[in-house]
Amino acid sequence: MIDLYYWTTPNGHKITLFLEETGLPYKVIPINIGRGDQFEPEFLKHSPNNKIPAIVDTEPEDGGEPVSVFESGAILVYLAEKTGQFIGETPRQRLDVMQWLFWQMGGLGPMAGQNHHFNAYAPTQIPYAIDRYVKETARLYAVMDKRLGEQPYLAGDYSIADMASYPWVVPHERQQQSLDDFPNLKRWYNAIAERPAVKRAYALAEDIAPPKKDGFSEEEKQVLFGQDASRVQR
Repeated sequence: MIDLYYWTTPNGHKITLFLEETGLPYKVIPINIGRGDQFEPEFLKHSPNNKIPAIVDTEPEDGGEPVSVFESGAILVYLAEKTGQFIGETPRQRLDVMQWLFWQMGGLGPMAGQNHHFNAYAPTQIPYAIDRYVKETARLYAVMDKRLGEQPYLAGDYSIADMASYPWVVPHERQQQSLDDFPNLKRWYNAIAERPAVKRAYALAEDIAPPKKDGFSEEEKQVLFGQDASRVQR
């Protein structure tokens, strides 16, 4: 059994996509990040960076004590190695998967995240910041588009690299991007959206936290974006 500490963000979706694809039994433990659940001691035992997602594998391969894993990329690698799925069958295929997974973790996720922040959440509109991150998001979309013109998925076959990247493309309109500008990416996006496991994962998200029309409240924004070192040092 996998205990999944989860909220309905792109990084959270990565893990439900994998779990739904593989059929690994799992239990969702919602961590409401707008309410501050991510700062509770029980969660911090598993995720010292106070970010979702995190997992606890209650039945690790070595038969020992339960294993905690935090950081979405590390979780995907752990689960892919545990199941032997979606990580490539040869060393070269695995290398491709890992390159594109790290590309998402170091590029697409952080840059799109800053795009979201300055477009939707920053208390003051800063044109330079918005322009910077909208352009960088477009550049990263173009990198994907070029790659996906060569093969159907980022690493050839559908893999954890695609599962990591797809949830960050779902909010493309919020990122001021049009998929019509990236036809190969659009084809990839539509193909993944039709996968039954993806539909189940996003249906689960809506059950846990239906989308808000008005976004985060001011109190929730303070919890999400108003933290500093003192919160960790308590």
